[in-house]
Amino acid sequence: MGLEREWMRGAAPLAVLTLLERHPMYGYELVEALERDSGGLLELGQSTVYPLLYNLEAKGHLTSFTQKAPTGRRRKYYEVTPAGARWLESQRAQWDTLVEALGRLGVSSHDVGDEVTP
Repeated sequence: MGLEREWMRGAAPLAVLTLLERHPMYGYELVEALERDSGGLLELGQSTVYPLLYNLEAKGHLTSFTQKAPTGRRRKYYEVTPAGARWLESQRAQWDTLVEALGRLGVSSHDVGDEVTP
């Protein structure tokens, strides 16, 4: 089961920065890591990831550098800036607040995917 577009739009920047916080990655490597590390829930194609990377870089959350791969091919790697790390921390705090508020309303992780019976 994938996530709806609106959920992905909000979660994608947080997911991308979280992965890049671990270590720099190039675009396709990031696409693969998002899918693999999310258990297939965050399947973002290159046509979605690259504009997101450019946007995060334009906002100062990421920086990029070019490096030669073992194959000899040059790749553009992205890494989190100090400003990006601060923004990521604020987003995590907002996420925690949202999860807490939904929990107070009675929404829990086990509710997700439950079938509704008429």
